[in-house]
Amino acid sequence: MLSERRAGIVGFVVAAALPVALWHRPLTVIASDFRLEAEYLLTGWTGYSLIGLGLVFMLPVVLSIGRRPDSRLYPRGRNAYAAWGVCLYLLGLILASQVAAVVRPPQ
Repeated sequence: MLSERRAGIVGFVVAAALPVALWHRPLTVIASDFRLEAEYLLTGWTGYSLIGLGLVFMLPVVLSIGRRPDSRLYPRGRNAYAAWGVCLYLLGLILASQVAAVVRPPQ
């Protein structure tokens, strides 16, 4: 039980750090050119927002690893949380990789 919980927490931390490790340069380029326009916010930050939202949905799943289903800390819709978390995270990864391919850092 402890090793399952540890593996879940390590996997969650790796999933949270992966986008920053892969796309730190496009993130800095997008952040350095910040402006409050709908086009900018929708195209530049949507992928990273989806990744963050997917991680938020996965948090109750990770925290409930090893708990009994009758526990008050066990989410009732655990499978739905897991499905939403994985789908949003993968959609965010796909969109962030497309944004990273388009964004060229100034040289």
